[in-house]
Amino acid sequence: MKSLRLWARALVLLPAIAFTVTACIKDAADIGTSTETAGEARPSGWVDEARVIAAGEAEPESWLAHGQTYDELRFSTLTQINRDTVGILGLAWVKNLDIPHRLQATPLVIDGVMYFTDAWSVAYAVDAQTGEQIWRFDPETDRGSARYSCCGGPANRGVAAYKGKIYFATFDARLVALDQATGEKIWDVDTTHYPTHNPYTITGAPRAVHGKVFIGQSSSEFGLRGHLSAYDAETGELAWRFFTVPGNPSKPFEHPELDEAAKTWGGEWWKLGGGGTVWHAIVYDAKFDQLLFGTGNGAPWPRKIRSPGGGDNLFLGGVMSVNPNTGRMNWFFQMTPADNWDFNACQDIALLDMEIDGKVRSVLLQGPKNGFFYVLDRENGELLRANPYVRLNWATHIDMATGRPVENPEMAYDEKAQWVLPSNAGGHSWQAMAVDPDRGIAYLPVQDMAAWYGLPQSFLDTGEYELDPNRMSLGVDMRPAEDAPPRPENRGYLKALDPLTGEEVWSVERATPYNGGTLATSGGLVFQGDAAGQLTAYDADDGSVLWEYETRGNTPASPITYAIDGEQYLAVLVGRAWRREESDGRLMVFKLGAQGETTRELGDAEMPEPPPLTAGEEDIARGEVLYNRTCVGCHGIDAVATINADLRMMSRDTHDRFQDIVRGGVLADKGMLSFAAAVTEHETELIRQYVIAQALKARAEPTPTQDAAP
Repeated sequence: MKSLRLWARALVLLPAIAFTVTACIKDAADIGTSTETAGEARPSGWVDEARVIAAGEAEPESWLAHGQTYDELRFSTLTQINRDTVGILGLAWVKNLDIPHRLQATPLVIDGVMYFTDAWSVAYAVDAQTGEQIWRFDPETDRGSARYSCCGGPANRGVAAYKGKIYFATFDARLVALDQATGEKIWDVDTTHYPTHNPYTITGAPRAVHGKVFIGQSSSEFGLRGHLSAYDAETGELAWRFFTVPGNPSKPFEHPELDEAAKTWGGEWWKLGGGGTVWHAIVYDAKFDQLLFGTGNGAPWPRKIRSPGGGDNLFLGGVMSVNPNTGRMNWFFQMTPADNWDFNACQDIALLDMEIDGKVRSVLLQGPKNGFFYVLDRENGELLRANPYVRLNWATHIDMATGRPVENPEMAYDEKAQWVLPSNAGGHSWQAMAVDPDRGIAYLPVQDMAAWYGLPQSFLDTGEYELDPNRMSLGVDMRPAEDAPPRPENRGYLKALDPLTGEEVWSVERATPYNGGTLATSGGLVFQGDAAGQLTAYDADDGSVLWEYETRGNTPASPITYAIDGEQYLAVLVGRAWRREESDGRLMVFKLGAQGETTRELGDAEMPEPPPLTAGEEDIARGEVLYNRTCVGCHGIDAVATINADLRMMSRDTHDRFQDIVRGGVLADKGMLSFAAAVTEHETELIRQYVIAQALKARAEPTPTQDAAP
């Protein structure tokens, strides 16, 4: 099999399929020169390509793009908050958002105004000094779309600012443009472009450059086919679309790259969707004038179901480079050929120059789900380094000659179910890493967990698999067998990694497996929140704790820092935490010497005594299976939730209304639709009995806080 690295290079040389990368290189000063503001001062809040490219050096006090600048290093050169002063960092102000969900957005700060979104895709503009609201826009996201969340209910990771407009996506798969100054809607488009209802959702933040807005989508596990789309920034018209999975070969493919991709699939993959959704990482590389994005996992997960007969299943699980104007491919590098484990490569991508083997190379860094940390040459996709950053057993190493992982045959789950490391949540997910270009260190949130993988017994018996229209179609049985060995212990870490050697410069174990994104600064600090409520500042050199703040909420989002009138601020969005009273979402902002307090008393909530358990062990086990098929995506593994309702905390009244809630849809206005088509009345009661059993277990042995998988 030809290596993906060489295969990508071959495509670069075919002008009918893709442009040569060298032809795309431009002087940064020539990119995005603003005709609207040529020869005059830009309007307040105006963001264009030239401003973002210059921002790293010219205005470190701003946060203009998702990762601060196009390089997405999440590294600030501000130094007022530093090792010596961070001890007096205090709460400056809080904005309560009154939303009982996870908050994942990275705010932008532009000319004194902060822009961000909440879980239901409501967009806000506030004064970044005081928190006073300037405008709020509710796109009225369909609450029913929560049914199609693969991982914990509604979420939104933020906005893009471009030439007087704010762009953001909605969870029900629309892309919206607002007037940046007033918050008034300019356009609102359905990104699915299908005549019938479909379960696409969007959680990621868009990017904007070259007069276009770029967005992907989520929910591979609902029988979908991934794509990245470009929309005209002024009108909202679709400019181009790049599909990551080929469609039905009996019909013409949408673009020429899919002709080659289809040769790497088997069976009737298009009937199952294939997956490959582009749900997070999208990065503009100004040096090579290319758009880079990570591609999603295969769906259903097992390749034996999805693509019988083998094949690498292009373009799953890798990093794609396309021309931002045309959408044609420059190169593609696949981290996990023929993905078998939900190992997508949608994790954040950071761009910088590094000296490698005596030569300065323009590289990208990524720690995808599969457990290896990659360094690629941005010009052509060449693999330069790949080292493990977490415990893993599905592969032994990366073959540097081919770029392919060497799979461990003992861990194949085709015939025998296994504990696989890392889990389907990945060694790292969407929670952003920060990269200090001066130290050459990446600060990576690491999830050290295992998951049980086995093929469904029905597929083993019949060789047939059908999509379930009412649930995620994973294609795997994740319930450990009765004779399964103990599950490897779950752990979470913040690791300072040398990308070139894979060496852990330092590592800090966190209280929970799932934790927040990171921010690094020239003040010698690394900031990270966690699912237990702690926001922490670490010494960038050795990982020692220099400052902690109890947010009393779940903090998976990355902090940002900015400055106004000579004062540096730290800001982070905080969502609902497990077993915390009234811990609805809020924006928390800190500065040196501040002594503010939260506007609510947030106490710990006691788990109520549940109703009597009436089911036997067999029915409880059946209830667990039903829960894992129907409820786990929003309410958490083992019924431990932090971002939606923790079902173990149900009151007696809620237990009495359980059938009305689950099957009757009485809470549909809050996003809990009727699941009458998915579970019968008897099955619903078995789920409730399983939840009661989990509540009794938790009351006997309290469980540490966990954040749901991203």
